[in-house]
Amino acid sequence: MPEIQEMEGINLYSDTQTLPTDRMREAMYRARVGDDLDHRDPTVEKLEILAAQRVGKEAALYVPSGHMGNLIALMVHCRPGDEVILESESHMVYYESGSLASIAGLMPRLVKGGKGVLDPTEVQAVLREESLDYPRTRLLCVENSHNRAGGTVTPLRTMQELHDLARANKLFYHLDGARLFNAALALGVDASTIAAYFHSVMFCLSKGLSAPVGSMLAGSKAFISEARRVRKRLGGGMRQSGVLAAAGIVALEEMIDRLAIDHQNARILAEGLAKLPGYQVDLETVQTNMVYVSVEALNLTSKEFAKRLEEFGIKVSTRPPYRARFVTHRHITGEHIETVLDRAKEIAEECLKSA
Repeated sequence: MPEIQEMEGINLYSDTQTLPTDRMREAMYRARVGDDLDHRDPTVEKLEILAAQRVGKEAALYVPSGHMGNLIALMVHCRPGDEVILESESHMVYYESGSLASIAGLMPRLVKGGKGVLDPTEVQAVLREESLDYPRTRLLCVENSHNRAGGTVTPLRTMQELHDLARANKLFYHLDGARLFNAALALGVDASTIAAYFHSVMFCLSKGLSAPVGSMLAGSKAFISEARRVRKRLGGGMRQSGVLAAAGIVALEEMIDRLAIDHQNARILAEGLAKLPGYQVDLETVQTNMVYVSVEALNLTSKEFAKRLEEFGIKVSTRPPYRARFVTHRHITGEHIETVLDRAKEIAEECLKSA
């Protein structure tokens, strides 16, 4: 096989930057394929069965992206004009191009969580008696782990309480589990334990699990049957997609347990940054593979800080005006973390010296 391209520099921009493993590339090359629109691609079928088993659901559907997986769930559970309850900083609110409203035709009801975690009491407070004046509340969504909160994890007890609340109020309950396996690792449970609380769950193959493309949507057989139809309506049906699904199989078979290394590296990075002058890190939020840091005390904006790091070959993402995000993944080693801390120290010393 040809020489495999390696990741350049120290890329902490996102775990979406991961490249497929050699095993994935080999599996893609050798994949048996068919027409998945007719549900006849044997490799896609194998992936869907494996994904459903991993999260303890009856069935699963391979979709091009986590965004599409969430959107399909919204459209299966709800009808245009219905209301969806979401945490106010959730990915579905911030980073899915308003598709919840513009495509699904749904009304978001936002509830501010504590570091990304919804309080069942606060959710109960926004529920209303049914009236012709109000949109009909149909769905409660949880993001676990929570991106904008710093990779925080919703505890099992809270998910149970939210489940009970949804059931008592006849609401569907959906999990945006883009990084579900990171959350499960942080909670010390199997992913199926988390998924069991929800009617439907979406999780990504293309983040920390390193597959090049795709996410999974799982639920009951009836739910997935309708989800398959909605995927077609959205243009998400693919033909010989077993070439891509083959990498997803390797991801679920080989890449879950190693996420512990990413969590360890994130903790080392967070604690190291917190010890440096000028950096503010809320260590309570460093629960998975993300580290958010404020550089306001360095008199830098997040974009200025990212530009300085990039001069050293280090990439991070920004949360303007003053926060930057570091995301660890399988291409990031302990030596990389040491290098990042050394460069961060240099930047801090330079900024504080000239202040």
